[in-house]
Amino acid sequence: YSRITFTQPPITALIMALALFARRLAASSLPRTTGVAMPRLSAALSTSASKSSGDSTDMVVHFREPDPSKPKLVLAYSGGLDTSTQLSYLHNDLGFEVCAYIADLGQDDLKTPEEREAVRDKAAASGAYAYYCRDLRKEFVTDFVFPSIRGNAIYETRYLLGTAMARPCIARGQVEVCNIEGARHISHGSTGKGNDQVRFEMCYLGMDPTINCVTLWRDPAYCEKFQGRQDLLDYAEAHGIPVTATKKHSYSEDENLMHISYESGELEDPAYPGLTDEYPGLVLKKKSKDLLDTPDEPADLIIAFEKGTPVSVTNAKDGTVVTDPLALVLYLNEIGGEHGVGRIDIVENRYVGMKSRGCYETPGGTILYNAHYDLELLTIDREVQRLRDTLSIKYAELIYNGMWFSPEFAFLTTAMEKAQEFVTGEVAIRLHKGNVMNRGRSSPVSLYNKDLVSMDVHGGFDPTMSTGFIQTLATRVKASNARAQLAQ
Repeated sequence: YSRITFTQPPITALIMALALFARRLAASSLPRTTGVAMPRLSAALSTSASKSSGDSTDMVVHFREPDPSKPKLVLAYSGGLDTSTQLSYLHNDLGFEVCAYIADLGQDDLKTPEEREAVRDKAAASGAYAYYCRDLRKEFVTDFVFPSIRGNAIYETRYLLGTAMARPCIARGQVEVCNIEGARHISHGSTGKGNDQVRFEMCYLGMDPTINCVTLWRDPAYCEKFQGRQDLLDYAEAHGIPVTATKKHSYSEDENLMHISYESGELEDPAYPGLTDEYPGLVLKKKSKDLLDTPDEPADLIIAFEKGTPVSVTNAKDGTVVTDPLALVLYLNEIGGEHGVGRIDIVENRYVGMKSRGCYETPGGTILYNAHYDLELLTIDREVQRLRDTLSIKYAELIYNGMWFSPEFAFLTTAMEKAQEFVTGEVAIRLHKGNVMNRGRSSPVSLYNKDLVSMDVHGGFDPTMSTGFIQTLATRVKASNARAQLAQ
């Protein structure tokens, strides 16, 4: 604790304190439960050559042998201006041998072989000795998206956590690469004002308490050298890094197959665009249609769940059936986006203490959240549901704050999975003009008793018993009312 002083930048001091906590909790977090798996060496990765096969976007390339006298570092890389400049700076100015790592979570700029090769070539030009592209799309769905749906995780009642749940998935793959490459240093490109710096580093340290995080946007020398976009462009040009100098809009995007987020730039004014202007660029236009452009004919779906996990989607009109987890989410994104589902513009509370404004498109996630919760109300005991809903607030908060690999998250995940024991059945959904309308639900383990609740069938309920029940319930109310009258 003596290493934490008031001379540290505040956010660095906070993360150092959290890191000490992470080092303490790492050992206590075994064995892991569903959704909090420890890093493991992937059989899909080979460090010997470039690799890609079938529909996988996995690629591993070693451009040269690293200098054994220099420390190795794995950088979470995007191929953009910021991380390309950081890669070069880490190599040329700080003396690291850098392995560039990018996780394919379904973002648009990794869809084609040409786009993936362009990112690879830029990493080489920026000074990387190796490049890993990990195809994590399916495990992102099964290990992170679906557990979040099962836990009813929604932050501040509106945000479905698309960015937050992606960070532990990216971090897990990045720590794997550190293990493969023998790197003891790790880095990300997140800014010193946002949530992601905390999320990444808590995940890193929650999995490997001995790893060293190098965070350039909290390094005073780096921040002094790069005070604006032009400084980054000048450095890139001086070091032969191919970048695009033009940028039509100043907002930023973060995309994966769960959602796309837009923030900063023009969007930093929470009142903009209001009712008279339009959103800038492609904000709220990449994964969904504006309501005015959506079809007049609705889409009808049947979504099946087993123990809270989505297992199939059936289009009731054209007969399409999708069962593969990744394909299921992609299909719901496509049809949900076509009908304008999952578009929000919100202000949220960042973990680091400030408010931020974000716009989100989450079509598939919004459909799954609504269908899943509807089935829960049919199958979960009332008191279990209420307790689970209370815990879901904390569950979502932990995901938002980057605590996926913490013992408290493992504890809550166990409780969430227990609550899903009987969440099996089907939900009929209609999508129309941005709405997700529940049209019916059924389950072989339903707690709903039609005869018991029917106004037309006597059933197994004796209504005369309600008199005593109501009188007992009224005892507290009558006592409170009598006291109020005496006080007058």
